[in-house]
Amino acid sequence: MRAIEKIWLEKGYRYFAHEGPKGLKVERLSKDVGKNKSSFYHLFADQEVFMERLLELHLDRAKAVSKKEMAAKNEDELIAIILEHKIDLLFNRQLRIHRDEPNFKKCLDRINEFSVQGLLPVWKKIISLSENGYLARMVLHLSLENFYLQITNETLNEQWLRAYFANIRQMVRLFKRSKYHLVDGSV
Repeated sequence: MRAIEKIWLEKGYRYFAHEGPKGLKVERLSKDVGKNKSSFYHLFADQEVFMERLLELHLDRAKAVSKKEMAAKNEDELIAIILEHKIDLLFNRQLRIHRDEPNFKKCLDRINEFSVQGLLPVWKKIISLSENGYLARMVLHLSLENFYLQITNETLNEQWLRAYFANIRQMVRLFKRSKYHLVDGSV
């Protein structure tokens, strides 16, 4: 990737992460990059190609984040990774919000293929469910949806994350006490 392409993509990545597709206005990007609009069209042809490139960039970044999450041993390490990659999580949030767009859904599906599996080992420890992988995976899927609905640039911080994980642990404890809890995937 050429340096000028990288500048355009990094600006677009941030705008998309914070505002979704509506944030990707060529005039605005041009102004921030310090180039004219024809530079954008010379490099990317149109906004559809630009979005494809942003999705490729996000997929690469999501793979890097997933590798780090896979190596995380505890909640502190996972929180540090999340905070380091805040912009990537906000980008992913926008993909979820706008998943009615087929390319966004396709990108999300590809990311979920590797990210859930990589996150599961540390997730089991964080929510105190190491003994029940099925239930831990189910709680992870539900929690991810909820997580992405709640995060914003302002709320995605260490204090909020610790409270979020504590709430999930509390829910799991209450569920474990219930006489109807899942032991092996059945009620």
